[in-house]
Amino acid sequence: MAAAARVWLDGLDPDQRAVAHWPAPGTDPESDAERLRWYYTPTDHGGVPVGAQRPAQQSRAMQLVAAGTSTAGYVTVATIMGLENVLDHVEDFAVDWGRERGRDPGLYHLRVFGEPGPAGVWGWRFGGHHVSLNVLVVDGAVRSTTPCFLGADPATSPLLGGGLLRPLGRVEDLARELVRSLSPEAAARAVLLDRAPSDIVGGNRARISDGDEMVLLPDIWRGHFTERRLRDRVTAMSRTAEEASGLGADDHRLLALTTEPKGLPATALDAGQREILSSLLAAYRGRVPDGLAPPLDEDAVHFAWAGPTEPGAPHYYRLQAPRLLLEWDDTARGADHAHSVWRDPETDFGLDALTAHRAAHHG
Repeated sequence: MAAAARVWLDGLDPDQRAVAHWPAPGTDPESDAERLRWYYTPTDHGGVPVGAQRPAQQSRAMQLVAAGTSTAGYVTVATIMGLENVLDHVEDFAVDWGRERGRDPGLYHLRVFGEPGPAGVWGWRFGGHHVSLNVLVVDGAVRSTTPCFLGADPATSPLLGGGLLRPLGRVEDLARELVRSLSPEAAARAVLLDRAPSDIVGGNRARISDGDEMVLLPDIWRGHFTERRLRDRVTAMSRTAEEASGLGADDHRLLALTTEPKGLPATALDAGQREILSSLLAAYRGRVPDGLAPPLDEDAVHFAWAGPTEPGAPHYYRLQAPRLLLEWDDTARGADHAHSVWRDPETDFGLDALTAHRAAHHG
């Protein structure tokens, strides 16, 4: 990973490098604040966009992405990037976000923080519409790979011969299989609400706190639009999504994130249901190479669902345990627009490892 980062940085022009290479984590307040900003909307994620790089530079950028993801994770990221072309087609190539192309597969940004190598602290971030990868390395060891966001719009696309392209299909299907396998008594504990929120509840917060409620769409961008027509569009999209969800203030409080997990504990599942749960957890934690996901006690995992359980209906679920928060929603565009995120509320962005490193070397 360090070698791939160095090769990419060394191949950049001076102007590109000034944007791409920022101070090491823990050494500069502005850089530290920027490293904690992450997005999943088609906004400026910070760094050099793939589309602004020459082909050789693009290849080196993707080699760094590949170094931080499993093979399946990399294929999924690359597919999501390509979906921007599909989404452009779905929207008749007409969406305008105040730039030359509204849906742009080149608008995925890469930035490196610090000096990649076997000693010290460094990290990198890769992000664009429906992708956010955040990695921290301390003394040659990967200490954090979260937040890790992957989405798909459309969630399902037609392929020749009757096939379907579903980059996150298993992440959706396993959870539905699990909730539909539950007894009525267990389902009553797992299903928090018969309607789904219009987005993941944690949004793009830098830190997760007890009582957090869903972030509205206008706040999941790098700043608010200054151009009135764009600001009005995002506001209208958010209002329409909220009205379609049917959720009120009490519902949002019910679905709020809490330190104590909500839903059904894994210990209440039978053997077959535990296998489904294990496969679902692996579908998230398997985004990164083997050995990079932190240890997990599956007995401590709780499963919660909101919305109908039949295929094609808007729905939401979460899996939560100490050092684990997984959220999924598929509600927009007729339940054909999926979001999924893997977080470690205690150690997102490697803040715990960074604090320990500072104490050991600068205390």
